[in-house]
Amino acid sequence: MTTTSGAGSEATDPAALRTGYGAVFAFPEFRTVFAAHLISMPCEMAGGIALSVLVYRLTGSPLLSALTFATALLPYVIGGTLLSSVADRYPPRRVLVVCDLVHAGCVTAMAVPGMPVAVLLALRCVPAAISPVFSGTRAATLNDIVGEGDLFVLGRSVIRITAQSAQLAGFAAGGLLLTAVSPRVVLVIMAAALCCSALLLRFGTQPRPARRVAPGAGGALLGDSLRGVRRLFADRRVRALLLLSWVPSMFVVMPEALLTPYADAQGLDSVGLGLLMCGMPVGAVVSEVLAGSLLGPRGRARLTLPVGVLAALPAVGYTWDPSFGWALALQVVTGFGVAYSLGLDQWFLAAVPEELRGRAMTVLTAGLMTAQGLGMAVSGAVAEFVPVHAVAALAGGVGAACSLLVALEVRRTVRGGAPGPGPAGFEG
Repeated sequence: MTTTSGAGSEATDPAALRTGYGAVFAFPEFRTVFAAHLISMPCEMAGGIALSVLVYRLTGSPLLSALTFATALLPYVIGGTLLSSVADRYPPRRVLVVCDLVHAGCVTAMAVPGMPVAVLLALRCVPAAISPVFSGTRAATLNDIVGEGDLFVLGRSVIRITAQSAQLAGFAAGGLLLTAVSPRVVLVIMAAALCCSALLLRFGTQPRPARRVAPGAGGALLGDSLRGVRRLFADRRVRALLLLSWVPSMFVVMPEALLTPYADAQGLDSVGLGLLMCGMPVGAVVSEVLAGSLLGPRGRARLTLPVGVLAALPAVGYTWDPSFGWALALQVVTGFGVAYSLGLDQWFLAAVPEELRGRAMTVLTAGLMTAQGLGMAVSGAVAEFVPVHAVAALAGGVGAACSLLVALEVRRTVRGGAPGPGPAGFEG
C-alpha cells in the first residue's frame, strides 16, 4: 500500500493487525477524528432544529423557519468554489480547528437574546460557507493518517455512516431537548460540542504542513481557488467522477423531500412521518456497513456503477401510490444505493493530483450538498402542479436515466494506468 510522507509506519503496522473497519480504528489519529465527528454531528442536527423552532417562535412564519434549513445548504456552493484552495494552502490541522471555532462562535452569537432574525439567518450562512472547506480538508487528511487505498475508502465510509446515524440521533435528541430546555440552551450545547471537537483535533492530531503548491497557484485566495476549480473540471476523468457523485444523489433525495406532503395525503401522523424520514438513513447505514465489512476493494469497485445507476430507481414504486409499509420499504431500499460511494471514493482519490486533493474534496462536498438542495427544490416546485407520488416516481425514472449517462462517461474515461479495478469490474 502506498503511504504518504510521515505516515509510513502508522499506515502499515496497526492496520496489518485488523481487517475491515477495525483497520482504520487501529490508528489513534483516526479515532480522534472520529470522536470529534461523533460529538459535533448530532449536536449540529439538534441545533438546526432548535434554530428553526427559535425563528418560528420569534416570527410565526413557516417560510422563515424553513429558511433556517435552506441557509444551511445554499452557501455550500459559494464556500466550495471561492474558498476551496484554503484546504491546500494552509496546514490542515489549523484549518479544521479554525473552522470549528468559527462555527462555534456563530452558534454562540445565535443564542444571544434579542438577536434579530435577519442576523440569525446570516450567522447560519457562515458555517455553511466554511463547511465544505472543513469536510474537504478532513477528507484529504484521512489520506495522510491511514494512507491511500482501501483504508482511505473505509475511513470515508465511517465518516458517512456517522453522519447518517447522527441525522437520526440528532433529530431525536433535538426534539427531546426542546421539551425540556429552550432553543437557545440547545444552541449553547451545540457550541460547546464544536469547541470540544476543536480541542480534540488540536491536541489529538499531528501537525502537518500545507500541501504542495499546484503549478500556477499562489496569489489571492479567490483567484487561486477558481484556478483550482478550473483545473479539476478541465480533467475529463475528474469531471465525470464529480458528476457520478452529484447526479444520483440529487435524484435520490427528491422523494425524501416530499415525504411530509406524502404522509399527509396518506393520513399518517407525526410518528409515521418520522419513521418514513428514518428509512433512507437506516438503509444507507446498513448498506455501507455491509459493503465495507463483507466486500473487498475489487467487489466494491464492481458494484459502483451498477448501484450508482440503480440508486434512484426504487422511487419508481411510488407510481402505485403505495401505503405506509411499502413507502417505508422503498425509502430503505433507496438508502442502500449510498454504498456506491465506497468504490467512487477510491477512483476519485486516484484521479486527483496530490496538490489539488484538498480543494478537490472540498468541491466534491460542496457540489454534493448543492445538488441535493437543488433536487429538493425542484421536486417541491413540480409537486405544486403534479401529485406527490407521481413526482417521486418520475424522479426515480429520470434519475436512473441520467445516472446511466454519467456512468457511461465514467466508463469511457478509464485510464490504462489507473490502479485497481476500474468501473464495472474491468481493470483500469
